[in-house]
Amino acid sequence: MDAPRPFASMVRMPSTSIVTELSAADPAFVQAADALAKTYDPAGTESRWQCAWEESGAFHPDPQAAGEPFSVVIPPPNVTGSLHMGHAFNTALIDTIVRFQRLQGKNVLCLPGTDHASIAVQTILEKQLKAEAISRYDLGREAFLERAWAWKEESGGRIVDQLRRLGYSVDWQRQRFTLDEGLSAAVREAFVRLHEQGLIYRGEYLVNWCPASGSAVSDLEVEMKEVDGHMWHLRYPLTGGPAADGTTHLEVATTRPETMLGDVAVAVNPADKRYRHLVGQTLRLPLLGREIPVIADDHVDQDFGTGCVKVTPAHDPNDFAIGRRHDLPQITVMNKNGSMNGHAGRFEGLDRFEARKAVVAALQQEGLLVKVEPHRHSVPYSDRGKVPVEPLLSTQWFVRMEPLAARCHECLDHGAPRFVPNRWQKVYRDWLTEIRDWCISRQLWWGHRIPAWFVVSETHNQLTDATPYLVARSEEEAWQQARDQFGEAVVIQQDEDVLDTWFSSGLWPFSTMGWPDQESADLECWYPTSTLVTGFDIIFFWVARMTMMAGAFTGRMPFADVYIHGLVRDEQNRKMSKSAGNGIDPLLLIERYGTDALRFALVREVAGAGQDIRLDYDRKSDTSATVEAARNFANKLWNATRFALMNLGGETPASLGEPDPASLQLADRWILSRLARMNRDVAERYDSYRLGEAAKCLYEFAWNDICDWYLELSKRRLHPGEDASGEVLADQCTARQVLAKVLADLLVMLHPLMPHLSEELWHGLTGAPKDTFLALQSWPASNKSFLDDALELSFTELIEAIRVVRNLRAVAGLKPAQTVPVQFITGRPELAALLEQATADITALTRAESVVVATSADPTQRCLAGVSGELQVLLPIDGLVDLDALRGRLEKDLAKAEKEIAGLAGRLANPNFAIKAPPNVVEECQSNLAEAEAQAELARQRLSDLG
Repeated sequence: MDAPRPFASMVRMPSTSIVTELSAADPAFVQAADALAKTYDPAGTESRWQCAWEESGAFHPDPQAAGEPFSVVIPPPNVTGSLHMGHAFNTALIDTIVRFQRLQGKNVLCLPGTDHASIAVQTILEKQLKAEAISRYDLGREAFLERAWAWKEESGGRIVDQLRRLGYSVDWQRQRFTLDEGLSAAVREAFVRLHEQGLIYRGEYLVNWCPASGSAVSDLEVEMKEVDGHMWHLRYPLTGGPAADGTTHLEVATTRPETMLGDVAVAVNPADKRYRHLVGQTLRLPLLGREIPVIADDHVDQDFGTGCVKVTPAHDPNDFAIGRRHDLPQITVMNKNGSMNGHAGRFEGLDRFEARKAVVAALQQEGLLVKVEPHRHSVPYSDRGKVPVEPLLSTQWFVRMEPLAARCHECLDHGAPRFVPNRWQKVYRDWLTEIRDWCISRQLWWGHRIPAWFVVSETHNQLTDATPYLVARSEEEAWQQARDQFGEAVVIQQDEDVLDTWFSSGLWPFSTMGWPDQESADLECWYPTSTLVTGFDIIFFWVARMTMMAGAFTGRMPFADVYIHGLVRDEQNRKMSKSAGNGIDPLLLIERYGTDALRFALVREVAGAGQDIRLDYDRKSDTSATVEAARNFANKLWNATRFALMNLGGETPASLGEPDPASLQLADRWILSRLARMNRDVAERYDSYRLGEAAKCLYEFAWNDICDWYLELSKRRLHPGEDASGEVLADQCTARQVLAKVLADLLVMLHPLMPHLSEELWHGLTGAPKDTFLALQSWPASNKSFLDDALELSFTELIEAIRVVRNLRAVAGLKPAQTVPVQFITGRPELAALLEQATADITALTRAESVVVATSADPTQRCLAGVSGELQVLLPIDGLVDLDALRGRLEKDLAKAEKEIAGLAGRLANPNFAIKAPPNVVEECQSNLAEAEAQAELARQRLSDLG
């Protein structure tokens, strides 16, 4: 067998097509191949099968059907989204898994859907309104939501249409949207139940506030960015004059001087001897003149900075905790739009960053600015709003996470869910351990409105923090509760806020299947789901939310396995992102090479579960050598199948039947052993999520074993001629049977990776009706009796021997039709027997005039020699080759190799090159040098053989 070759460089095609080679010999064969077009058209093939699968309901399973249930819910893309390489990669992995499980005879549900993406959609709509010089408040909530739904109907299906182009074998009839009525009812039910259990509460706490979106955001929606800022050192004077030791002030440092307007204390460590005598005294807050105390708190690191910390409970999480411990007031100096409020004094109305400059200038003018130092530090940014978040006091709804996480811990201790790769289990466990309560309310209109109603009649028709509230599944239920508790004259008002998008997404695995309806057939059959396939970047956003919600509402983990995949990186190994502008549009590659080529290329690049992959890409031409190689692989399969159709005599695998083991030739037994091995190994790799390994195995088997060798070895048997004897015709039938079986089984095994191509070729090969799909067939039965390790090893030696003969013919400059005697010299009897048994194959593949197997060479004969392991291959050339011309070519090759060696060696010897050049460039130079040295040595040896 050929050694594995780099996939991205494998772009060659045979100079003479295996299809056209025999086309002139028998027009009947060409007619048989007309079941397939002469050339592969990915676009036409893919769209045809996508329509056929969907129109027939091929992937619309019945929960009452036979077969072990297997289910996957796809990560719902945002309704605002468009296809990117991450979607393509995730889809390729999911679809490979579910198509394989379907071939295993399981009752498979792959359920699609989209997420309403509260912040993203609202941002789009508010930009539209801003362009019209109006706001959502001008429209009113009802009109705004009508506009949102209209936008969703017009633009929201774009991502779904693009996902269809990837050949997703999902049940589009069961497609869900997180704002569908059924899913919305599930959200309301979940909220009510959690509230009844005391796991949802309302209170004023410090939250991450995004001024851009005008909403609170969760900790998980905050991205920490390293920025170059400053550290301002400020002087806070003692109010009672100098202390006994002469201290007149305390010095504090801050990266946000505008927040000092909300300071309510300065804290020091109780063990800090420098300030222990000042604890209990007061300071004058600069610019505002407010008296604030000096307090002692263990949180303060006495070895950091001056050991004095300004305390601003309403604008910093750590200060908030200090304030709670010391019963300090909370003074908010900022509005929710990021501007300063009335508590900021003369800075009221300024934007927070304008206020920063103004505060610093005022402090400097009053002599209270000690110094300013450059300071690189992390700043929290809103993932959606793309602006720095502000910690702000706000009354919000929260979920108590510890009880929910405790259930997940208990399940994890019993192995549920199982993470692949396992290292992500620890990351998941650690996050469950260090979890904080989840702020679930968002100050938006697009989304699931919080099912809570305020009894405003109890607070003079004004909504205040003291207004009582009711939680209910519907407005009717809320009215009934209100009347029962507060009388018939009660007035209620529903909460304006909506729930965090991740709240509804956390219910996705079971809400999509009909929960809370316990009579749902889908829920009964397919929940818990089998596998979740997702990127590591949303383990906490989504995976943990789902496990916690599922534990609370179903008592079971929502999936058995969590397959965590890596990222698709660009040609420079960088993470793709909009901000970096280095994304690769998968649709461009699909239009150029086809969906199957892109899918196969992406999966084949996976070196191991959870590993990032790199996709090469030429941005000037919008091309990818890796995807082009996958397209060439598709062409290779197409041509091989057409070759088979031309040589099966109009028969199909079914009509030909299984080959008789007694009639098999050496090549047949070898390829059937390889087929049985692939069947076993590929199935095991698919089932254990080693998808990249499965793709590599199938690629090497199809290209090397079948196309490069078995097809070549079978040609003389498939087309024996009109005067063939009965024995020869029987051998032709055996070759047809083996070829048909090998290709048919290969197409089934390739189907999860290249569904459209395999479906098309399978129909051409089997003649199956259009409404019978390969996608719904069974995985081929494996005949383990064909497995023969010794035969495969021996056949590898035979292939290497043939390759050496071909190389020697090329060196000798022989014409393709020119025959020449071939001699094999070996002292191993078993190898000699193999070569003698394969004489007919060697003769056909090397244009040998004769084949001689001996234990020693004739020393008087002038030969070109080659070696493969323990085998010496001789090509007698006296009288067949112009020796002077051959010697001249070899000397020219030697000179060229030596020149290249000198250049590469000199380059590597240059210290500047070795130090400054990128490692991959140095490695490539070293590899080229080794190759040039091998070529030079080979040329010298052959010149020596010529004498």
